[in-house]
Amino acid sequence: MSQKHQAIKDAALIAVLTSILFVQQLALSFLPNVQFTTLLIVLYAKVIGFKKTSLVVLLHVMAVNILSPFGPVIPMQIPAMLIGWFLIPLLLCTVFRKLKTAWALAVFGFFFGFIYGWLFIPVSVFILDVPFITYFSADIVFELIMAVSNFLTILWLYDPLKKLLVEQKSRYDIVSYQIKD
Repeated sequence: MSQKHQAIKDAALIAVLTSILFVQQLALSFLPNVQFTTLLIVLYAKVIGFKKTSLVVLLHVMAVNILSPFGPVIPMQIPAMLIGWFLIPLLLCTVFRKLKTAWALAVFGFFFGFIYGWLFIPVSVFILDVPFITYFSADIVFELIMAVSNFLTILWLYDPLKKLLVEQKSRYDIVSYQIKD
């Protein structure tokens, strides 16, 4: 398969995975901090690797902030959101690359729920002038909800979704189309 054909397939894959990420976040947006975003980014990082997952994360953050019917986050919080979601592929493809089981990844997802929430503290405290204790005490419940949601979704859904994505990826990589000149 030529590089041009592989690039087209990769672009299509990235678009589809980004769309899935965006749609599920919108569909679950009525539940605060309950989502499959962490699960899906963990899954993508483990199956399609760092570069492609990083592109998915970048496109997802842009889509959420441009296309969301619920409005964008405060523009000053976009870097925290981008860094937060980008940490998953970065950590899982470097420091925690040996985490492979659903249990280990679920524990990672649990702690990530708190880290993601903490990334928004500097903007809230220093730029929006919210007192630290007030922000932290109000946000800790939502961090806990996200941590538990991450833990349970990764524990229950990671293995079946990984199997499905690996099967589709192998099908996607094997299929090649002949272009007639």
